[in-house]
Amino acid sequence: MNRHSCPVAAAVLLLFSASWSPAAEPEAVPVLRAGIIGLDTSHAVAFTRLLNAEKPQEALVGCRIVAAYPKGSPDIPSSVSRVPKYTEEMQQLGVEIVDSIDALIQRVDVVLLETNDGRPHLEQALPVLKARKPMFIDKPIAGSLADAVAIFEAARKYETPVWSSSSLRYTEGAQAIRNGSIGDVLGCDAYSPCSLESTHPDLYWYGIHGVETLFTVMGTGCEAAVRVQSPDTDIVVGRWNNGRLGTFRGIRSGKSGYGGTAFGTGGIQQIGPYGGYGPLVVEIVKFFRTGQPPVSEQETLEIYAFMSAADESKLAGGAEIKLVDVLAKAREEARGKLPKDDQR
Repeated sequence: MNRHSCPVAAAVLLLFSASWSPAAEPEAVPVLRAGIIGLDTSHAVAFTRLLNAEKPQEALVGCRIVAAYPKGSPDIPSSVSRVPKYTEEMQQLGVEIVDSIDALIQRVDVVLLETNDGRPHLEQALPVLKARKPMFIDKPIAGSLADAVAIFEAARKYETPVWSSSSLRYTEGAQAIRNGSIGDVLGCDAYSPCSLESTHPDLYWYGIHGVETLFTVMGTGCEAAVRVQSPDTDIVVGRWNNGRLGTFRGIRSGKSGYGGTAFGTGGIQQIGPYGGYGPLVVEIVKFFRTGQPPVSEQETLEIYAFMSAADESKLAGGAEIKLVDVLAKAREEARGKLPKDDQR
């Protein structure tokens, strides 16, 4: 007797056939081809390992590094010496190495500008923006505040989204505090390593990590900065527009690390340890898919104005420097940074 000759079996089969239909196939995630400019930083390899993993975390699925343009700066030994090793590692991860930014642009949908040296960032960013490829720029966004202003001006002209951040912004504690874990933030003391590089404004090179932490917690509205420096330490005090005070401690001697303390209307909280690159890379992919920068131009420029004001305060013997004055000077200088066809 075959299975259809039994009335009970036939009824069960009919019921099953009427009520069951194949599960809908999950909607395919569009694949984003990403490219990297600059192989003089460990970030390039670390980000690629996350994105090109055999089984990447769910938020990173569908975005892969497919091409990279190596770039190092001969006058920064820590930059140029890394390029051969990182280039080899990227090739082992299946990334095509190309010989120009134009060649990179032809192969990708989105770009991560990872050159460790901020000075060429404006020059490197312009062809990407002209090609209308959404771009993340790793810290520092540029080698000067004027260059940072010019990058955002060019992004507006070419209607191409761009943003920049240190990975320290996405420390779990910093994000919790920003989102209200201790109520309104009244102040913050943040710290990080602060090695100096003579080719860059003092805090741009490494102090940016602690300064980004400070602004993640405090938000925008910083009006002025005062700096005190010794060979081993930098202290910069920022005065916000509602009377709040925030401080950055840059460490060059003794035990170092990342963190700080935030003071709020509902409590005092330690910012906590660094959480790695993963959370930043998640935000980068989200940005590439939505076109919405998670950090505003205003906040980014305020961060770099704060660090530039700190340099001016040092030169002025610790005088208070207003950020609005520093930004006004940078905006004027930025006008001469862009070729006429790149100006609005």
